[in-house]
Amino acid sequence: MYVVLYLWSSLTVNSCSTHKWRFTYYFSIFVYGVVILWDKPWLWDTKFCWFDFPHHHISSDLYWYYMIEMSFYWALMFSQFADVKRKDFWEMFIHHCATLFLMFFSWNANFVRVGTLILVLHDLVDFWLEAAKMCLYCKKQSLCDMLFAVFAVMWFVTRLVVYPVRIMYTTFFDSGAILGTFPSMHFFNILLTLLFILHIYWFSLIVALVYNVLTKKDDITDIRSDEEEAISEDIDEFSNAVNHNSKSSKYINGKAKNGVHLNGTTSVMNGSTHSIG
Repeated sequence: MYVVLYLWSSLTVNSCSTHKWRFTYYFSIFVYGVVILWDKPWLWDTKFCWFDFPHHHISSDLYWYYMIEMSFYWALMFSQFADVKRKDFWEMFIHHCATLFLMFFSWNANFVRVGTLILVLHDLVDFWLEAAKMCLYCKKQSLCDMLFAVFAVMWFVTRLVVYPVRIMYTTFFDSGAILGTFPSMHFFNILLTLLFILHIYWFSLIVALVYNVLTKKDDITDIRSDEEEAISEDIDEFSNAVNHNSKSSKYINGKAKNGVHLNGTTSVMNGSTHSIG
């Protein structure tokens, strides 16, 4: 596996290898999640997340699904200290800590069934963005535009529609109807609500950036306050990889007058929305 990744990373510029690795991980873990959950009843009817709770057997495939996801976020958290320190270092560090805390909590409280649904739902989005970034490096602008459009649509459908309608509904209402109320579920619901608010916030940034690109000829302006900026070092990498005369390069990786670009927001967005809560 490492040999394949090494050979693949040598095909284009070195700065693209990180995104190829992340695409490989996100896509692979999504496929694995779908395969192991396909025959699970709670994938099709979320009420099965609560039937016979807390006496839920954890099969080996579910165990490894959780352990791989946890290991990935442990790796992300510790690799920050060995990597170049980015401007959004502490924001990403706090996110990784929160993600691990939520995964540990769901594991220990045996909310594993609903946890797997949240994981696979979020895994469905991330690899589209990484694919778009790779296309930028390969100068496949039309394909990049298409992949970004798919990413934006998938973000809206999975995190602003399916997430509240299926996931939050079952944790707020189905669990109470089947099990009654208990403190750990209240705490879990608070965390899931905070995650949903974060989804709305990041999607508002995506919409604002796309709107600026479609309605203005100049570079997009900063839609966030100075205190809210979390811009990664990938700006410089992408600035060398894309055609700045393309509109789509402005909203994905082009340097804006005040430093706003999609990669800056998604450096936090990718991590913060891929968590369990």
